[in-house]
Amino acid sequence: MQVTSTGSRTVKKAEGESVTLGCRYTPSTFDSGDLDIEWSVVSPDTTQKDQMLLSYTGGTQYFHADLANGLSFAAGDPSRGDASLSIAVLSPAHSATYQCKVKKSPGVDTRKMSLVVLVKPSVPKCRAEGGGLVGAAVSLHCNSAKGSAPLKYRWRRESGDPIPAAAAQDSMTGDLKISNHSQSSAGIYLCEVTNEVGAERCRIHLKADKPPNRAAVIVGTVVGSLLLIFVLLVFIGLLYWKLSTRRHFEKEFSNEIREDATPPESRPASRHTSRSAGRRPQVTYGNEGGVLSARPPSCDSHGHTPVKYLPVDYDSEYGHAV
Repeated sequence: MQVTSTGSRTVKKAEGESVTLGCRYTPSTFDSGDLDIEWSVVSPDTTQKDQMLLSYTGGTQYFHADLANGLSFAAGDPSRGDASLSIAVLSPAHSATYQCKVKKSPGVDTRKMSLVVLVKPSVPKCRAEGGGLVGAAVSLHCNSAKGSAPLKYRWRRESGDPIPAAAAQDSMTGDLKISNHSQSSAGIYLCEVTNEVGAERCRIHLKADKPPNRAAVIVGTVVGSLLLIFVLLVFIGLLYWKLSTRRHFEKEFSNEIREDATPPESRPASRHTSRSAGRRPQVTYGNEGGVLSARPPSCDSHGHTPVKYLPVDYDSEYGHAV
């Protein structure tokens, strides 16, 4: 028994693709026993058993592990000299060392192959850092989030022009640094990321903007500051005027309330006082021939009874009437 398949013992494929691991064989004329074919995963630990995947014995196929899902013999009848293994959809879990064993007593032969399932690079993201001002330093960054290592990056210009002489790129990190940006270095840049099983790219438009006029910036800043101060002063003046107007209005309103208030009524005189005042006669003193006389008030127009005058003695010693 002899396995006749040739080719690389290491197979690299991308995730999601299919693969066929060859295992063609030729029995010897002395091999007269039953045909027995086995596919297994070789354990990296020599102290552990290999994991059986697929077998063919007595005209029947057998599946021995969960990993065998999606696995099958490439030929419809593996007894006709082709025991190759087919895997329809690859995943990183299929990365392993596989062994094909063909036995037909007394002959037996094996073949081992290493399968490496790689992940294609994801579409990278391109971005610029530095603003794109003429005379400044600009950095272009390119990064792919997924992909089996090693990933290699390469920047180029879409127009076909060479990368500026003042630029330096790192194929491992995906950075392109331009130390002195100019109009000649403006344009569309492409970043391509690759590994052994695929490639993806992104693009970015790098502009070259002239730096702003410093004098204009200073003038604009000063004018803006003055306008802001003016607005604040106007606001403060309006606020002060409003508060003054409110105080004046409150003062006027208070004065009007005081003027319109009714004065308190006077306290009426007591009954005794009024009576006394009505009965008390008015006495006037006159000197008639050296004699003082008391005169009651004469009758007025209201019909009051007149009071007669009575003679009054005068005391010459003390100088007053008695």
